[in-house]
Amino acid sequence: MDTGDKKTEVRDFTDLAVWKQANQIRILVYDLIKKLPKSEEYNLTSQIRRSSCSIASNIAEGYGRFSYQENTQYCRQARGSLDETRDHLIFIKEIFKDLSLECDKLLEICLDCRKTLNGYIKYLQNQKK
Repeated sequence: MDTGDKKTEVRDFTDLAVWKQANQIRILVYDLIKKLPKSEEYNLTSQIRRSSCSIASNIAEGYGRFSYQENTQYCRQARGSLDETRDHLIFIKEIFKDLSLECDKLLEICLDCRKTLNGYIKYLQNQKK
């Protein structure tokens, strides 16, 4: 299975390069939300926490389905969660200027993850044929 990292044999979803990127996003988002005001705890913080966790979770769930078609569908859901996370980061960057650099770094990682995820989806679609 092509994971974007030719040196790694895939034995588990945790070996997938795309899952590793998604997990990194999740961790960095958790670090970022600690810096948001308490007034955002039940709104923006909750939303970005859920969307960022959903990226890696959907990749993992798709991997566990053992069907290229189902795996592809879960990866598409992960891509939607990734874009939702990007939307939240853009908003945080605009509203909380002191977090702008951290958001820029995370947005760049999100775009890299999106490229890897698109490549993985293409790989899965080719395997289905």
